[in-house]
Amino acid sequence: MESIEKNTVTSESEGKNIAIIAYITVIGLIIAFVMNSDKKNSFASYHIKQSLGLALTGLALGIIGLIPILGWLINILGIFVLLFMWIMGLVNAINGQEKPVPILGTMYLEWFKNL
Repeated sequence: MESIEKNTVTSESEGKNIAIIAYITVIGLIIAFVMNSDKKNSFASYHIKQSLGLALTGLALGIIGLIPILGWLINILGIFVLLFMWIMGLVNAINGQEKPVPILGTMYLEWFKNL
């Protein structure tokens, strides 16, 4: 009975660690994806999808930022919104919650449901 409880606790903490790693830079996202490829922890997968969505949104903002004046304004505003979304996702991962990031989180889950 104790070994089952230990495995469950270990699995939960491992999933939480992978989820937190997913939010730390794009390299952390890649590492988390590789770490989760064997065991497929659902909590870690959830946050990997959220982090991937944030990374791709950041890439899109970078491309939009190449457009003079209007693109720069959108980029600056978008970066602050993206920073807020990233902080909320990281806080959710630290607290062990499966909440989507604000604004685009539910769309990220829909877009990456096959991951």
